[in-house]
Amino acid sequence: MSEQNEDQITSSEEQPLNNEIEELKQSLTNCEDKLKRSLADYINLERKTKSDIQNGVAEKLDKFMIQFLTIYDDLMRAKEVLKKENPEAQGLDGILKNIDSLLESYGVRPISALGEIFNPNLHEAIAIINDDSLDDNTITKELRKGYISHSKTLRPTLVEISKKSQ
Repeated sequence: MSEQNEDQITSSEEQPLNNEIEELKQSLTNCEDKLKRSLADYINLERKTKSDIQNGVAEKLDKFMIQFLTIYDDLMRAKEVLKKENPEAQGLDGILKNIDSLLESYGVRPISALGEIFNPNLHEAIAIINDDSLDDNTITKELRKGYISHSKTLRPTLVEISKKSQ
């Protein structure tokens, strides 16, 4: 056989192999893309699940704290009544200090309101007084303490605000 005929035979045999190699390369590229997408989907799902769990726990804790703060308010009122009747009643002070420490350890802080300008995200106005010596919307009285948990308002402070006479 001539050398030219051998080249043609070899070339004609290589063509199907080259086509098969190209198909396999394309298939490999497709599989790699699918694997990368699947891995990205898994990572996103893992992040979302972790976030959902954290948000769920925080929401349950916030609901508990709101109910707990009602009991705390009752204890504060009881302390005031006891102090009027018996100035030696120190027992509730210790309990209230422990509760304050507990709240602080969970990131629950009281909202300071007295003398501040009314902020609807932190305060709830339930009374208005006319006072020309104060700026409009200055908080003059705190009727119920409000609380923040991790920069989220758990319970707004109930306040009395000022308005200037017209």
